[in-house]
Amino acid sequence: MKDYIQEHKERFLSELFELLRIPSISSSSEHKQDMYRCAEKLVQLLKEAGADRADVYETTGHPVVFGEKIIDPSKPTVLVYGHYDVQPVDPIELWKSAPFEPEIRDGAIYARGANDDKGQLFMHIKAFEFLCRTGALKHNVKFIFEGEEEIGSPSLAKWAREHKDMLKADDILVSDTTMIDEKVPSINCGMRGLAYLEVEVTGPNKDLHSGHYGGAVVNPINALCDMISSLIDEKGRITVKGFYDDVVELSAEDRAMLAKAPFDIEEYKHFLDIDDVNGEEGYSTPERTGIRPCLDVNGIWGGFTGEGAKTVLPSKAHAKISMRLVPNQNCDRIAELFAEHFKSIAPKGVRVKVIPHHGGNGFLTPISSNVYKAAARAIGEVYGIEPVPNRGGGSIPILADLQQILEINPLLMGFGLERDTIHSPNESYLLSQLFKGMESIALFYKYY
Repeated sequence: MKDYIQEHKERFLSELFELLRIPSISSSSEHKQDMYRCAEKLVQLLKEAGADRADVYETTGHPVVFGEKIIDPSKPTVLVYGHYDVQPVDPIELWKSAPFEPEIRDGAIYARGANDDKGQLFMHIKAFEFLCRTGALKHNVKFIFEGEEEIGSPSLAKWAREHKDMLKADDILVSDTTMIDEKVPSINCGMRGLAYLEVEVTGPNKDLHSGHYGGAVVNPINALCDMISSLIDEKGRITVKGFYDDVVELSAEDRAMLAKAPFDIEEYKHFLDIDDVNGEEGYSTPERTGIRPCLDVNGIWGGFTGEGAKTVLPSKAHAKISMRLVPNQNCDRIAELFAEHFKSIAPKGVRVKVIPHHGGNGFLTPISSNVYKAAARAIGEVYGIEPVPNRGGGSIPILADLQQILEINPLLMGFGLERDTIHSPNESYLLSQLFKGMESIALFYKYY
């Protein structure tokens, strides 16, 4: 594969740049046609790579791309999952180059989607192309690329149920995550789930003059801040009743295995420019972001926030709250528990509304599985060191749905790095990781 990459490197980059130039922002209605443009481009790339068929499928939201190559129906089948939608680019003024005009600087591609997830799904297409053109593909491969991952995949589960027979496979392979480090490759064998909600606290029926009414009625912003501050106790534990009921405590052996992944707390703090870390008592920082649930406020607003001063006592206050969940916690149940708890702690004088947005459950893939062993052997050969198992702190909610619908496990063979700043301005992807990813994926099929 390494020689093939060298021979076709310029073409690969040209094709990837075409993909990156399409502003496929799923959360914006003005980019609806761009979603179709991107889907059609992926169909073209799959067909050129060697797929027997590839098509765009309608959903209740953005389209899905499905492609496949069946070598022998009796052979094992890998289902490759990826997403072609990207995050918005705001704040645009912080980008050093145009987000949809890819640029190579210091050995990395800079563009929105360079890593998450266009660059990573592109690796699978090119590894597949190499295997097809050299006659080295010995297994069946199916591809499913969706356009709604960044908004919670609201349409894909229903579509997958309707096309369950078409999607039948033995394992799901995903590249939409990060490694610990270039020198410490890792494989995510699990991810956390997610429950995402919005809360609204309403006091008086209109904004009031803070001089005339301040001190006499409940200020919704004050109330909301008090309610939020009570959601986590002094030991870093979430206070929602029943929240931990289904959390499975890892054994000492499992915790020791995960602790083999190198982690420098001082380097971590320096990277984030913070003087200390925080979280649930009794757990390390990697454990807090991998094997334990958490609750965070993602945004809070209300009252007057414009330039200058306006002495107003607001009618409403709002916040967006996310809870990262561990496998065995059910996102719907957690959302219900949160809503009940949050309403119960509201002071008199305000009314509370809790609006669920989206969510998904976490999952685990055993490191004893054939799919994990094949990925570990492939990555170890390319990087020259055996990868360590890792648990991802983020969420790809649809993977838990696909695991349940198709009754197969996902494996996260990601090649991103923390330096890539996905979801932020100046998203990037190292060329070295792009090409090593292609090599590793091609070898995966050899050892699968």
